[in-house]
Amino acid sequence: MADKKTDPKVKLHPVQEITIQTDSREILANAKHDVGAYGLDKYFIIDVDSHHVETDSWDEILEYIEDPVLRFNGKEISKNWPTAKKQGLINEPAGLMFQDAQGRILHQASLQEPVESVNGEVRDLTLIRRAKETMNIAIQVVFPQPMLEIGMHPSPEIATALTLAYNKWFTKNILSKDEKLRSLLALPFEDPAACIRMIDEYAGFPGVIGFMVTSQRRIAVNNNAYMPIYKKLEELGLPLAFHAGPTLSDSMVSHMNKFLSIHAMSFVTCNMLHLTNWVINGLPERFPKLKVVWVESGLAWLPFMMQRLDHEYLMRQSDAPLLKKRPSHYMREMYYTSQPMEATDLDLLQATFKAINAETQLMYSSDWPHWDFDTPGRMAWLPFLSDEGKRNILGETARKVFNL
Repeated sequence: MADKKTDPKVKLHPVQEITIQTDSREILANAKHDVGAYGLDKYFIIDVDSHHVETDSWDEILEYIEDPVLRFNGKEISKNWPTAKKQGLINEPAGLMFQDAQGRILHQASLQEPVESVNGEVRDLTLIRRAKETMNIAIQVVFPQPMLEIGMHPSPEIATALTLAYNKWFTKNILSKDEKLRSLLALPFEDPAACIRMIDEYAGFPGVIGFMVTSQRRIAVNNNAYMPIYKKLEELGLPLAFHAGPTLSDSMVSHMNKFLSIHAMSFVTCNMLHLTNWVINGLPERFPKLKVVWVESGLAWLPFMMQRLDHEYLMRQSDAPLLKKRPSHYMREMYYTSQPMEATDLDLLQATFKAINAETQLMYSSDWPHWDFDTPGRMAWLPFLSDEGKRNILGETARKVFNL
């Protein structure tokens, strides 16, 4: 538990109490203890997946919408409808936020953690730094949160406008304010031309280390319209990440009646779909130097995909004429983030690590501040990992992938 004497803002309780007002440093007290317990202060740790809550600054973000009519409508919705105060134009279902209702970590739900403004900076900057410093993170990669569902927006035009506006706001107000922060900016994937425009504008921008596709969407990644995007990223040496997210709109999810089921499946199946299309349509052969990263789908699905796709490929190679080796071989050349790491059976987890060459292809991610976050200590305690493997996963692999 944190020491009240050394940090007066951290309060002690006879029984650990976590509420929507609890200080992040108190929630992460055990993570801070792990730094000493596992010698994590001797590791260079890069967190490849963390989040901030962009809707806390939504009124500011709406100001960055280029279309004046759409900007006006978004501001009017936020002003006139109390339930949409922080959600004008966005497609997040406010009435169905089960993740904030039954998780152990509730503090994110109402954004009520006390934060004192520092030099007029946005609130999220303070929260990001609290977590980064407590967990001994050297470099923190930050993504949005509600925007992860933008690919399922009923209006592609609004989705593109919001993505462009958010990236402008984010790079100006968060990314450029701290040299230890990085991000892979979300692409307006509904509009390939807008994607090229965004890459041209932000490639080389301080802190931008690649680009990201929000994985919940109805468009196939092997669509020919996207080939110029992949080619440009390959030429620039910038990675492309597919970040999983939740959805209540998918036809498969519509048959599920529990949040547990939806959360377990929707974060995985979106990337299963995209990875299948990516590999079977030969994109690793068309863009052999493009680094591809799969984010926040956990790890348990990967051995299944390797076995299943290899099995089908060997029986019907004519459907994948561009491939020069089994699908699993391409998968072992891709990169994956660790959270949520399914560690209920260490034998199975160890087999999964072996299957994906984890010591060179896996990168640590916390997914902080979500309810199922993983601290660096969760990776450090694994008994089957070598010290070199831990160092690679916790930071060295990401350093190479993102040229840090």
